[in-house]
Amino acid sequence: QVQVAESGGGTVQAGGSLMLACTAIGVTSYGYPTGWFRQAPGKEREGVSCISWSGGTTYYRDSVKGRFTASRDNAKNTLYLQMNSLKPEDTAIYFCAAINFPWDSCSMSAAVYTYWGQGTQVTVSS
Repeated sequence: QVQVAESGGGTVQAGGSLMLACTAIGVTSYGYPTGWFRQAPGKEREGVSCISWSGGTTYYRDSVKGRFTASRDNAKNTLYLQMNSLKPEDTAIYFCAAINFPWDSCSMSAAVYTYWGQGTQVTVSS
C-alpha cells in the first residue's frame, strides 16, 4: 500500500518560516517524492517547487523564488521544503507528490505525478 505524508505545516506570522517534510512508503524504488503543490481556498492547485532525485534539477514558481528552498534526503526517501519570508498569500494546503517511474528530473505539472499526500495546512497571518 502506498502512503505519502506531509508534515510541518502550521500557523506563522508574515515574515516567519516553516519547514515541510514529505515521506513516501510502499512505493516502488523509483516512486520518490519530488514535487510540492498547494491549493488555497477557492483556487486551483498550483505547483510550488520540485527537485529531482539527484538534486540536479529544481524548479520554483516565480512567486516563491528566493524564499523557498527544496531539498531531499534519498536515504530516507524524504522531500523537504524550507519556506522563509512567508506571506499571507502563501496560505494554502500544501501537498507532496511522487512519481512512479525512473526519471531524474522533475515537473511542476501535476499530471506527472501518481502518488499524493493528504496535505498539510500552512497559514500565514498578517
